[in-house]
Amino acid sequence: MFAGTCAVSALLATALSVYFVDRRIDSASDAEYVERTVERPVVSHTPALGSQFTAYSADSYPDLTYAAENAVKAVVNVEVTQEIDVISERRGFDPFFEFFGIPRGYSDDGGVQRRERRVGGSGVIISEDGYIVTNNHVTENASKLRVKLYDGRTFDAKIIGSDSATDVSLIKIEASGLPTLPFGDSDALRLGEWVLAIGSPFDLQSTVTAGIVSAKARNLDVIPNEFRIESFIQTDAAVNMGNSGGALVNTRGELVGINTVIKSSTGSYIGYSFAIPETIVRKVVCDLREYGIVQRALLGISYRYIDQDFIDAMGERTGIDTIGGVYVASVSEGGAADEAGIRKGDVITEIDGVAITSSATLYEQIGRHRPNDKVKISVKRGDSVKHFDVTLRNKAGKAELLTPEDVDVMEVLGGRFADASPKVLKRLGLRGGVQVTDVKNGGLLARARVRDGFIITGINDRPVRSVSELNAMTDKVVSIEGIYPDGRQMSFVVVE
Repeated sequence: MFAGTCAVSALLATALSVYFVDRRIDSASDAEYVERTVERPVVSHTPALGSQFTAYSADSYPDLTYAAENAVKAVVNVEVTQEIDVISERRGFDPFFEFFGIPRGYSDDGGVQRRERRVGGSGVIISEDGYIVTNNHVTENASKLRVKLYDGRTFDAKIIGSDSATDVSLIKIEASGLPTLPFGDSDALRLGEWVLAIGSPFDLQSTVTAGIVSAKARNLDVIPNEFRIESFIQTDAAVNMGNSGGALVNTRGELVGINTVIKSSTGSYIGYSFAIPETIVRKVVCDLREYGIVQRALLGISYRYIDQDFIDAMGERTGIDTIGGVYVASVSEGGAADEAGIRKGDVITEIDGVAITSSATLYEQIGRHRPNDKVKISVKRGDSVKHFDVTLRNKAGKAELLTPEDVDVMEVLGGRFADASPKVLKRLGLRGGVQVTDVKNGGLLARARVRDGFIITGINDRPVRSVSELNAMTDKVVSIEGIYPDGRQMSFVVVE
């Protein structure tokens, strides 16, 4: 290593020496100097090559200006107005204000006031007539949306549809002839490939940063949905608050992802950012435009990725000693996998020829399909490999598309949920239930003033024993039954 470095330095010294003028004293005359100029060779700026490197060619390396100058025109700033509840301070009798005739009220407890809060994000124009894709967490709980274009024009926007499981939202403005970004191919992205992040960080509209693809199919467990689909593209392009919903583009100016997440201990960019891949974005957007809801396909299994931790914990019992694929822990009766013949203990190794190298890979491969789509699944069962043609199903267990009349009960309720713990169930004498871990503004639970910890035991007079049962419901919510951990039973009837 050191010898090679020294050799390069010697060559550079030689090349530099020929540029000096050679001066010497002629023997015929001590006072006369004879000047001779050495001919200057052309010095190549080709980089020194390590072993097994290809030849350098400047034309093969990207110029990012084309992508930046074109793509930036289709990226917008999204201003969101939210109405939030603010609890006012407790007030009582104040003789000072009463003396001057200024009424201050006599309430002993604080009242709830509605206040407006403005937050910002980014979006990408995908059609000339005003369809814009952004993040669900940007538009969530919005009472008003305002979009500012690259050319400075502003428009009110409406939400066409949102999907909390993928964090994708589709909004629209009434305009025509708008600049658009074409969809690229996120599957074709390569590690180390240059990409650009475009958005409005800290309200600085039309900001462009560059980086490379650091990794693909990252699963971070950050989308607040029990049935989240995460398979993020990781880049080192700088992304900050306000970039959410903005574009990740390749060097051809094609949309390959929607910037969504920062992994940081400070809340600001420190080296890594994550984008939803185009394959998922395109599918969700097409569903929202065509059907009004997202057509979610399910395989009907619970599983665990086979990594070293799995092998250390379960390798001896399962006989699995090789990393890769997902272990089928259970199969839903009557579900897609069950009907195709996949069994508990099988190891899924490929879906449609794509190797399952992580849980995120499986999320993405199934998530790009709709109910009634067919996929080819390769399974390792013991020492043999089997192949299955699987017809995917919807969350209600049927091989048909949902309609806008089919309700996403978890979205309508507005909250986060978890299966109630066996300890709590035993103490309350319940066979099952779904505990509310967080109540979101605007949902039925918030309107009914349900608090965290409430255990849902039934909806529409049907028992609810698990999150999976809750998610499978598609009927309009008419009534909710449940119990608090302290034993207080509550029932709610939805009034339109």
